[in-house]
Amino acid sequence: MQARSVARSLRSAVMAPAASLAAARSLTAALSSSTIARPSSDKSNSLRSVRAISGRTSGFAQRLVSQSKGSVIRVRCEATATEKEAPVEKYEYQAEVSRLLDLIVHSLYSHKEVFLRELVSNASDALDKLRFLSVTDPSLMDLNPNLEIRIKTDPDAGTITIIDTGIGMTREELIESLGTIAQSGTAKFMQALKDSKENNAADSNLIGQFGVGFYSAFLVADKVTVSTKSAKSDKQYVWEGEADTSVYTICEETDSDKLLPRGTVITLHLKADDKFEYAEAGRIQNLVKNYSQFISFPIYTWQEKSRTKEVEEEADEVKEGAEEDKKEACVYKKKKSITEKYWDWELSNDTKPIWMRNPKEVTKEEYSAFCKSTFKEFIDPQAYTHFTTEGEIEFRSLLFIPGMAPFNTEDMLGAKTKNIRLYVKRVFISDEFDGELFPRYLGFIKGVVDSNDLPLNVSREILQESRIVRIMKRRLVRKTFDMIDEIANRENKEDYKTFWTSFGKNLKLGCIEDSGNHKRLAPLLRFHSNKHEEDLISLDQYVEGMKPDQKAIYYLAADTIKSAKSAPFLEELVKRDLEVLFLVEPVDEVALTNLKEFKDKKFVDISREDLELGGAEDEEKGKEMEKEYKELCDWMKRNLGDKVAKVQISKRISSSPCVLVSGKFGWSANMERIMKAQTLGDSSHMDFMRGQRILEINPNHPIVQDLNRTSKVAPQSSQSQKMLDLLYETALLSSGYTPESPAEFGAKVYEMMSLALAGKSESTAGEPSTSQAEVVEASEVITENDPWKS
Repeated sequence: MQARSVARSLRSAVMAPAASLAAARSLTAALSSSTIARPSSDKSNSLRSVRAISGRTSGFAQRLVSQSKGSVIRVRCEATATEKEAPVEKYEYQAEVSRLLDLIVHSLYSHKEVFLRELVSNASDALDKLRFLSVTDPSLMDLNPNLEIRIKTDPDAGTITIIDTGIGMTREELIESLGTIAQSGTAKFMQALKDSKENNAADSNLIGQFGVGFYSAFLVADKVTVSTKSAKSDKQYVWEGEADTSVYTICEETDSDKLLPRGTVITLHLKADDKFEYAEAGRIQNLVKNYSQFISFPIYTWQEKSRTKEVEEEADEVKEGAEEDKKEACVYKKKKSITEKYWDWELSNDTKPIWMRNPKEVTKEEYSAFCKSTFKEFIDPQAYTHFTTEGEIEFRSLLFIPGMAPFNTEDMLGAKTKNIRLYVKRVFISDEFDGELFPRYLGFIKGVVDSNDLPLNVSREILQESRIVRIMKRRLVRKTFDMIDEIANRENKEDYKTFWTSFGKNLKLGCIEDSGNHKRLAPLLRFHSNKHEEDLISLDQYVEGMKPDQKAIYYLAADTIKSAKSAPFLEELVKRDLEVLFLVEPVDEVALTNLKEFKDKKFVDISREDLELGGAEDEEKGKEMEKEYKELCDWMKRNLGDKVAKVQISKRISSSPCVLVSGKFGWSANMERIMKAQTLGDSSHMDFMRGQRILEINPNHPIVQDLNRTSKVAPQSSQSQKMLDLLYETALLSSGYTPESPAEFGAKVYEMMSLALAGKSESTAGEPSTSQAEVVEASEVITENDPWKS
């Protein structure tokens, strides 16, 4: 037992190599008491027990005992003590070049057509480098003072040639830039500018940064040839590479006809499948206008043109002289116009984008013309804003509110509207965004955004999620609300009415999707009401017209203004001269439910239970009515069963006998109607989301008074049960619900009509036609002749 305790102590020491000195001393004491401070008869047994422990542990124990005399104890396993620290070896990542190039060509870019954007951007960078360096070394411009880009197609040969007069490349730069994937010469140049104390990199408009744009040429070409001459070298070199291979060649240009004064010529030998599309001059020009229209250097494309000129043709005509028998043939020359075709260079870009200009220098007509041409609009925009943002992020933007909504609503509320064109350093990046720059409900806004430091993915087609993008989005949304506010505050109120007709649903959708901007959205909303059936009012106007003791903003959801106006829920509120908003569009009810309140006034649906209209006298009167009609309410609930949650006295009706209201939770009658009409609606959710139905009765109505007497005199009458069912189903219709069986409801109505007609014919039989039937009030009906008795 002593040996086992020693072994356990040793194991504990091994598990805790950094044990304290006190623990080591206690372990030493245990060893001493078990092996040394024993009589001789027991000593041998104790030693044999200790020897039964492994030799490594025994050796460790001896070292531990010897080390316990010091002030600090270092506990190490014997095997660990003999080990040395393993050396760390470093390796470089290995990349299969052919596989990497294949990934760039086939997986990096979404559209083939971006190859021209990338190559033109590279050419623009080469020109920008030359312009920047020529400031300190003007001799670089001596060979060719022109800074331009030219693009020529050859359908017969199936080639595209891109020529720039930029800085060019030496042999070493060819190897470094084109022979090394992801090696960006532009990025190195910008870094050198940043490191220089004399220069400022912000003065340049360099575009490239990833070092993979050049390889996008292999999207459409199976072979690419680059002939380049650096402004700092006397020799011209030719780089040539093919798709699906990891090798390339470089040689010196020896053909005198192909020598350049300075710059680069890139020739794309198109693939067989792409020759028909990209070797066509018109297609190339359209791509330039779409992606590179605002590059700061002129871009010329080789285009086919036509012109009209006059040519001379010979014709013979016989003229008659004075003598009839003598004719003289006279030959003269006649001119005619012909059209001939020819090829020439054509400027294909506008080097000064409108958003880069000073807003004070741009006229309203120029803004309208830009909106119409860029976004294919037919009429002038309702409003526009041109601004520059500086600070944490710098960008320029030009936004428009179109003059009319698109014919297809899906184009306005779709995930990708293509209404915002994103430029980075004036190079078009994309117009397909899914909420990155604008929320979905503001998808009708059109415009351009140009920034120099947006975080893009390598293909420069997708915005990366970042704090910069979120800041940009907030500022764009704020500027949009400023535009809408400006329209709403104009003297001409028809302007905002036009805007609301086109885009009002979008703002209501914003109340559902954008809780952070409720304070900006709520004042812009417009609704009809019982006091403004023809005109629209704002929530500010509603609050200004509220009664002094009114605590809520009342609303009623219905399918039309007419049905809302005639709804029984409205009777008592109209009587008290309270204004009720009419929500007649499907999105209205959900929008106000999400808003919850406006200026500390809660939104209250008058078709739901527990409607509070105020008034102490009304509350006392209501309690008396509840006592008097409690028995009737219980009788009606027993007969209606699960059709209603409860029956109670109503505070909202004055002329109707009853009304069916919704509970606090679940769908209202209007929402239930909308959800039933959904094409892809799930009927299994109907029972779960359907709100409780509460039947409220009007104690002042003759029908309710008769039912009250009947429930006491003949509660088991089958006729009274039929009348109660008919009353309930009629309340369903008048409250916005749909009867479960319209055919059965119709049959009950027909039966009541037949009884009414039969009673009328019996009462008028044998009486003169001039006699008039006596009207008997409900309170005067004699009990013995009670028609409710079966």
